[in-house]
Amino acid sequence: MKVPFATKNRTATHRFVFVALFVMLPSAPMFYSQETQSPASSAQHRTDVSIPMRDGVELRADILLPSAEGKFPALIYRTPYGKHFAPKEYKTFEKAVARGYAVVVQDVRGRYASDGEFVAYQNEGRDGFDTIEWAAKQPWCDGNVGTFGLSYPGAVQWLAAVENPPHLKAMVPAMTFSTPRNFFYSGGVFDGSWLEWIWVNIAPDIRKRKNLAGPRTYQEAEETWKREHEHLQSFLPLRDLPDLKDVAPFYYEWLAHPAADLWWEWAELRKKYERVHAAVLNLSGWYDEAYGPDGATTNFNGLLATRKGEKDPRTRTIIGPWTHGGQEKTRAGERDFGASSAIDYDELILRWMDRYVRGIENGVEREKPVRLFVMGKNIWRDEDAWPIRHANATTYYLRSESNSAHFARLNPTEPDRPGSYNEFISDPAHPLTDPHTAYGAHDYRALAGRKDVLTYDTDPLEADTEVTGPIRAEIYVSADVPDVDLWVRLLDVAPDGTAFNLMSPGLDVLRASYRDEKPQPELLKPGEIYKLTLDRMLTSNVFRAGHQIRIQISGAFFPHFSRNPQTGESEIVSSKMCPAHVRIYHEPDHRSRIELPIIPTEARR
Repeated sequence: MKVPFATKNRTATHRFVFVALFVMLPSAPMFYSQETQSPASSAQHRTDVSIPMRDGVELRADILLPSAEGKFPALIYRTPYGKHFAPKEYKTFEKAVARGYAVVVQDVRGRYASDGEFVAYQNEGRDGFDTIEWAAKQPWCDGNVGTFGLSYPGAVQWLAAVENPPHLKAMVPAMTFSTPRNFFYSGGVFDGSWLEWIWVNIAPDIRKRKNLAGPRTYQEAEETWKREHEHLQSFLPLRDLPDLKDVAPFYYEWLAHPAADLWWEWAELRKKYERVHAAVLNLSGWYDEAYGPDGATTNFNGLLATRKGEKDPRTRTIIGPWTHGGQEKTRAGERDFGASSAIDYDELILRWMDRYVRGIENGVEREKPVRLFVMGKNIWRDEDAWPIRHANATTYYLRSESNSAHFARLNPTEPDRPGSYNEFISDPAHPLTDPHTAYGAHDYRALAGRKDVLTYDTDPLEADTEVTGPIRAEIYVSADVPDVDLWVRLLDVAPDGTAFNLMSPGLDVLRASYRDEKPQPELLKPGEIYKLTLDRMLTSNVFRAGHQIRIQISGAFFPHFSRNPQTGESEIVSSKMCPAHVRIYHEPDHRSRIELPIIPTEARR
């Protein structure tokens, strides 16, 4: 959810969508206010306009106004990545002005032209509220306000919306979260990509502002990351990493609070939907960061529940086959999904705003509230609800004829052999590492057969099989250590052996000590069998006839998420590590299985 500048490094690419054109753009302007005429759109352009927050801190924004006289509805875009870069990267702003909107592009607190201290996400609720209400009262605004943006600029919308600003009429928060438990952490495991996000995108401007040593430009930070990332990513304990102490104290504050700590309530959206009265269009991709499709569906259903009975609930969700920020591309990693998979993101935003900010009857409210791209078949599916009502939950059991096997079977027949299990090794000093450097669809066939991976395949499918919806895995586990992480990854295996992942890593992991989501870890007793349930996975894919459904199980998927030391202590406070032998059971009393939402043939379109 962090987004903006595209990079080639391992964890960066999935977090950042501004293109590398950034490195050629000019530095931020000095603090002054001016009015110029944009030759492209003849819009009035006011630079570095001061907007006071309730605590007296001034944030600064560039304001684009149509050349005509009068009052206009306002669209607000708030970013930590430099307001002066945004219009050079996106055409949304000039298109909105040409459509008759005033546009406010603001640096969030502590970034570039704005005053104050940057504390990632924590000030965005209050500051967003104050900015929305400020804009509504300006002489050029008619009092109707909308917000838009992707990733961090998407998160700021939600954090402001739950503060219930009276003049917010509509929002389009793209590729963003619903809960800190699937955002800062996932399944109780800390998200390792925050480290690179801070290093490359946040730290340079802060070093410049505070006159600190180290990289002060995006280019310099990217180059040093290439040299230093292995040291930074592997450093333990996490809280003792010295490199960000001066530039990002908020990072260490995050580390001080485990996923279920009540401290995180400031970032929890799931309990606050009744506070949101704006029309909300949710957008994500199957290969977005994992919190994205989970956020789009969870937030959508949360709003529907609070608006039950309304003729027009004013919310919709759209999920395509995209990576983070790749909604106008047809390709995600090594899969190309055809011309229909890309969308006109600007038109999507402006059409939603036309309906719910300006009140134009354009038919948006008559469209199906759920739009999904079905991968494999490469078509769009329009539905009335999420999950799809006519999906059939179909159980596939893990099975094996040999306890020593690392290749085993996956099928609808319940296991009947007592004492059946498979075992893999999990060594945090040498974790299973993602061989691919960017998110998207990739061929993971090379992971099968390793001693730290178990692979379960169905027989080749006799007919096309569509899986669309939430996925639930119940895995019975024992280990000879107090704690382990469990990764359960779903793949589509083609007849030539190609094994494509169907989602980005994050929702397919669970830390055993976090199995009941309690603030304090519940450690394992060595040798005792526990049921671990992963119920946040989701996708939409047609497994073609002749393909196989694969489940791949491991104890790590580094460096996307932190490593479990497996000693019973957290990697946040300890550097001691212990290898583990982990058993996955599939016997009559412990039937490890995965439930897939299968769409009946007659329901496919």
